[in-house]
Amino acid sequence: MVVSVTDIGLALYRKMQVENAAQAGAQYAIARGFDTSGISNAVTSATNATDITASPPPVQFCGCPTSGGVSAVTCGTTCTGGAQAGTYTTVSARATYYTLIDYQIVAATYTYSAQSTARLQ
Repeated sequence: MVVSVTDIGLALYRKMQVENAAQAGAQYAIARGFDTSGISNAVTSATNATDITASPPPVQFCGCPTSGGVSAVTCGTTCTGGAQAGTYTTVSARATYYTLIDYQIVAATYTYSAQSTARLQ
């Protein structure tokens, strides 16, 4: 039972690492601008986990804020409310967690992914 509880804790920790890595990539883009390799390096070096990747690669796009998030639009578009479309980036992170033992009633691997979108301008 102790191993099972430890396994659940490690799986949740890996999920938090993936989320933090995506946020670190977005913070890098906010501070230094859009640079695919720099953002990817920020994602992979955000935690001590070596298997976290920036996958899919970061993207830059123009968008307008909506109640459900950010909708992609053509750059130069005027958004609802009269503001110009902003420049955004979406950063993704992904990693796989392998259970400590094979429980045979649940999956032995779990792939976690997270995205973070931030306005750059």
